[in-house]
Amino acid sequence: MVEQLLNSMMGTVDTVMVTRAGNAAISAVSLVDSINILVILVFSAMATGGAILTSQYLGKDQADNARHTGGQLLLTVGGVSLVGTLLCILFRHWLLRVIFGSVDDDVMQNAQIYFLITALSYPLIALYNAAAALFRSDGNSKLPMTISTISNFINIAGNAILIFGFKMGVAGAAWSTFASRFFCFAVIFFFLKYTKQKIAIKKYFSLRPDKAVMLKILKIGVPTGIENGMFQFGKLAIQSTISTMGTVAIAANAMTSVLESFSSQASIGIGLGMMTVVGQAIGAGRDDEAARYIKKLTLYGWIAMFISSATMCAIVKPLAYLSGMEGEAAKMAADLTIFVHILKPFAWTFSFLPAYGMRAAGDVRFSMTLSSITMWTCRVAITIVLARVFGMGPIAMWIGMASDWAVRSLCFYIRFKSGRWLTHRVLN
Repeated sequence: MVEQLLNSMMGTVDTVMVTRAGNAAISAVSLVDSINILVILVFSAMATGGAILTSQYLGKDQADNARHTGGQLLLTVGGVSLVGTLLCILFRHWLLRVIFGSVDDDVMQNAQIYFLITALSYPLIALYNAAAALFRSDGNSKLPMTISTISNFINIAGNAILIFGFKMGVAGAAWSTFASRFFCFAVIFFFLKYTKQKIAIKKYFSLRPDKAVMLKILKIGVPTGIENGMFQFGKLAIQSTISTMGTVAIAANAMTSVLESFSSQASIGIGLGMMTVVGQAIGAGRDDEAARYIKKLTLYGWIAMFISSATMCAIVKPLAYLSGMEGEAAKMAADLTIFVHILKPFAWTFSFLPAYGMRAAGDVRFSMTLSSITMWTCRVAITIVLARVFGMGPIAMWIGMASDWAVRSLCFYIRFKSGRWLTHRVLN
């Protein structure tokens, strides 16, 4: 939970600290972060595949297979992230113009700078997430949390120096993020080599591809990547609608999106922990225990979401004004944030948390299919109709999002109660 909160703070700090550079800067960071999150989520899906496999091997008490799978996970994630980074850098101008072509020129200029620099850090954060997943699979979530804590201080210090000291604006925020991600990558790879835990990679340069294991990782990682990618791609489609509403609406929606993402992180942390616990239970053949942990941890996730949402409602108004947002944008951000977090505890938790446990059992295609359908039929379609036909403004996006959460919650509840998620096996 703490690690996820800290990871989310990196984007929050960039957004809040860059507000001093004006609405164009905060709008640029928000727009580019939509793409950054999409790319990182797709890469992180590979880490999910490896984490599920290693957890189940540890549940079976097969540490050698877990270590071998961990090495293959690093090769898979490294290769995919390098190719993805190269494509993003080569086509960055075209990509930003296609998605956000109608934004003001100063917003687009800032977006181009921020995107180029942050794209260079994609392999670093992808490989860090893969290594962190291996530590969590082995029951050690303390080390990734500690690394995230230090990296956030690096990011904050870097922002203060580069944005306020050297007046570098969005470029300062981007280079600070790059430095903090490089730190995460270097430190966790050092510990992964010298750890005394079951999963350790002693010789990185001796790793060789194992096609069979890589295919197992991809069998879980690709559906999860499609789900994550489709989910974020839908956000980009919505973002292109928001980008036509003017700089004030973009800035207000940016602050709302950052706070909404931040309020999810405690519950997401519980979901990541659930994957390790459920994966080991499935690997040991204890299906009843796996189901019991999904129910218990989903309840804990709901409690965490209720507390997070109440906190966001309490702090959003002073935060919006203290961050330096202009008056109209600050008021709109506060109103949107309160609206979202009144609905969120009752719709979000059950639309996400049970799926973490069911994926750990190997049930990844159902989640991918359901998320893709609800994304386009609920979130995107409702948002576009409310915004473009009824002229409802940024709140249209959050109404569409809440409807998506509600439908997913019902479908995942039915899937869990049916027990069909237990019929999938990723290991022989």
